[in-house]
Amino acid sequence: MFKKVPHTYVIVFGIIVISALLTWFIPPGKYVEVTTMVEGKEQKQMVFFYEENLPEAAKAEFNSNVQTWQVFSALFKGFVKQSNIIIFILMIGGAFWIMNKSKAIDVGIFAFLKFTKKLENNGLMRRLGVDNIIIVLIMVMFSIFGAVFGMSEETIAFVIILIPLAISMGYDSLMGVSMVYIAAHLGFAGAILNPFTIGIAQGLAELPLFSGIEYRMFAWLVINFVGIAFVLRYAKKIRNNPRSSIMYEEDAYWRKREETDNNHVTYYTPTIAWWVYGAILTAMTLFSVFHPYTVMTVGNSSFGFYVLPLFTALYAILGIVALRKSVHFFILLLLAYTIIYLIVGVMGYDWYVMEIATLFLTMGIASGVSINKTADEIAVLFLEGVKDIMSAAIIVGLAGGIIVVLSDGGIIDSILYGLSKAMGNFGDVASVGIMYVIQTIINIVIPSGSAKAAITMPIMAPFSDLIGISRQATVMAFQFGDGFTNMITPTSGVLIAVLGIARIPYHKWVKWVWPLILTLIILGFLLLIPTVTMQLNGF
Repeated sequence: MFKKVPHTYVIVFGIIVISALLTWFIPPGKYVEVTTMVEGKEQKQMVFFYEENLPEAAKAEFNSNVQTWQVFSALFKGFVKQSNIIIFILMIGGAFWIMNKSKAIDVGIFAFLKFTKKLENNGLMRRLGVDNIIIVLIMVMFSIFGAVFGMSEETIAFVIILIPLAISMGYDSLMGVSMVYIAAHLGFAGAILNPFTIGIAQGLAELPLFSGIEYRMFAWLVINFVGIAFVLRYAKKIRNNPRSSIMYEEDAYWRKREETDNNHVTYYTPTIAWWVYGAILTAMTLFSVFHPYTVMTVGNSSFGFYVLPLFTALYAILGIVALRKSVHFFILLLLAYTIIYLIVGVMGYDWYVMEIATLFLTMGIASGVSINKTADEIAVLFLEGVKDIMSAAIIVGLAGGIIVVLSDGGIIDSILYGLSKAMGNFGDVASVGIMYVIQTIINIVIPSGSAKAAITMPIMAPFSDLIGISRQATVMAFQFGDGFTNMITPTSGVLIAVLGIARIPYHKWVKWVWPLILTLIILGFLLLIPTVTMQLNGF
């Protein structure tokens, strides 16, 4: 028995070692795309071959080695593999540290809490609980983001905002993570229009894109009801007794930071802030001229609108109002516009972590200049933020080593093949349940929904035809199997990054979240039963 739970770094390294040991016992293999003739038509299928039986063309590209000393080189390769997320974390951390120096977020939290106190004067609001309403609204918003455009990596940036808010409301860091990360992944599992999971899976299964949306919306509602209820129940417990939180001692960092930030706030607006306002307005105007019309894509649907000109006009007005009050409100406006442009960029211009990190870095620099900081002072603040968040970036690189060892050992596809063979001639409910279990287990090894869809759907879809299950049900099994365990698997770079930023040890996260994950996994199976026992539209 351990008297003390190992450090998160030790746990991750232990998983890397176990992964290396598996390469000694599991024979390497690979799925290869093979073209066959079916009823006179060419059809492409994914066929598994052990290494010694691989076609010559595939064998030339396939290289596997039993992993030994590579557990150490995997750390280096893990950092390279996850470099985009690592750099994203560092840039976000530096940018928010500059913003925190302005005390703008603290002013925003003060104003928000003051507003909620006024709401408590309303009898209905008081009975429902103002805090409960706020938590539900925030979680539903992020869940919609997860369900519609697959928000995942983007949650890393929002955790830095939501944790101080949760602490100020009398909760803990787990609540802060729940309101953004848990919520987004409840939506990710519900996946109403997520193009990165449902879109790819249905395309590979040769189904109309986003068909069966009616039942998916029902499933999304049920999943969110259960998930949000779990979080609200926990919130009530912490509200009644803050010391009952398993994060109470670790959250001393956040409480101390809040007390330090809240010591004194002087409301002012330096002249330079007006120049920043003018520079940003000029840049936004130019963007509006060159990109006046934006086509926003939501799932398989799209609509065009003059988004940038509209928000530029609003910024011109709101910027003046904010600066007349205080530079703090202007910086909050910059944060709001950063989030708006993030959404527009992701849905309209296919932005990813590089563009989002650049956006937040620009926000941080603009915040620093607005509070009259010199270039040297801004650079120092940025480095302080990078230093503060470095441990989160490192753990992401370490976790990336797990996938590197399994890939270099050539056993990821072998594990997948072994799991698929477990499906025999069972009844419909049992068969779809086994598919669900397999997808859930695979998600621990391959947390990328897109990659897993590309590997598993060409195998599962034809198999579902053989056993008399609709391909739509197979996609649902993939959807749930891909979604729930994202919130617990150590191979998820996003999860590890979020926990690192929140300063939540992995073992404590598992201890707290496993009842929710178990409940959701059982719920997922129950939601799959109607897909094989009832006539549902699109199934």
